[in-house]
Amino acid sequence: MQSGLGKLSKWILEFETKDPGKNPLMGWESSSDTYTELRLEFSSKELAINYAKKMKIDYEVIEPKKRKIVKKSYADNFLI
Repeated sequence: MQSGLGKLSKWILEFETKDPGKNPLMGWESSSDTYTELRLEFSSKELAINYAKKMKIDYEVIEPKKRKIVKKSYADNFLI
């Protein structure tokens, strides 16, 4: 299967979980910090960085990895 190229031009600002804990009932990781549920999308890296600086948010830029595209054909499934 080959993944599509949609939504590659967006930059996302996500917040890290502060004070994670374990839910005693289900055993899942949980937190009372609601910022972890927030995801902000930006059209460029510069806009995301400027927003983080303006709001005094510590940030880390993670550059996207270079995609290695291998072209496949349906007929390749039947070649020995």
